[in-house]
Amino acid sequence: MAMEQTDLKLLRIFLTIVEAGGFAAAQSELNLSLSTISSYVTALETRLGFVLCKRGRSGFSLTREGQVVFEEAHRLFKSVAHYETRMRSLRDKLNGTLTIGLTDNTITDPGARQIEQTIARFVQHAPDVTLNIVTYPPNDLLREVVTGAIQVGICAFPKTVLGLSYIPLYPEMHRFYCGADHPLFKVPDSDIDIDEIRRFRIVGRKFWLGRDLKDFAIARPHATVSDMEGEARLILSGAFLGYLPEHYAKQFVDTGRMRPIRPEQFCVEALFQASFDSNKQLDPVAELFLDLLIKDFGATRN
Repeated sequence: MAMEQTDLKLLRIFLTIVEAGGFAAAQSELNLSLSTISSYVTALETRLGFVLCKRGRSGFSLTREGQVVFEEAHRLFKSVAHYETRMRSLRDKLNGTLTIGLTDNTITDPGARQIEQTIARFVQHAPDVTLNIVTYPPNDLLREVVTGAIQVGICAFPKTVLGLSYIPLYPEMHRFYCGADHPLFKVPDSDIDIDEIRRFRIVGRKFWLGRDLKDFAIARPHATVSDMEGEARLILSGAFLGYLPEHYAKQFVDTGRMRPIRPEQFCVEALFQASFDSNKQLDPVAELFLDLLIKDFGATRN
């Protein structure tokens, strides 16, 4: 007979009755009427296929089968209690290492600040766990998640990979910029169109798969980068135009070293996600971090 949740409930009631010494004696502990208690025992007897106890004017006593059920139920719930204690111990005393992969230059993004909150709460819950934070370009970060070198990767991933799960966290806005020494820096946006932009060198990101070039209909970029700092340096040189995260470019815009070109037209929203290998069973450390991350961002796990 396969054990069901209802069987456990009925067995707990039966165990309480036997330990109390009868139906009437168990009433206060179970907070049930005599008729309800009797119906539960009858249901358990029907489920098992034999009588468990004698009840009536002669008093309460177990049948031979009832004694066996009582002993086995007692052993079962003792084992369940031991299991729950062990699991609680594992949860309360998490240890080992959690490797989290991030992408570069996201610390200035207001949308990413919950990551710091999640880390702080994780440390409170699992103080014995060693955190290993690594930073990679998006394509490399994706590879590290696939190979298992990273348990959780957080990034605007350039593509989805079969077998990985993705949890949407927050959007990051990218706009198109030129440096103060670029010929277009002092040209009004109203005088700049796509044909004008195409006259100049444009930076492409290796991991964006051409998304940063499609508006300008050019076959290939005039320079490629793997991270935001590299792209910012090229734009600040005055020799190139390119996309940057708005929050990252703000420091250069505020000091007059850079400006966005037609920001309402040339903009790309990148969705940051947490990724992990759904084909592998996550260890409790990674599960805890993901649970906290989901709560802090108000996200849902697919």
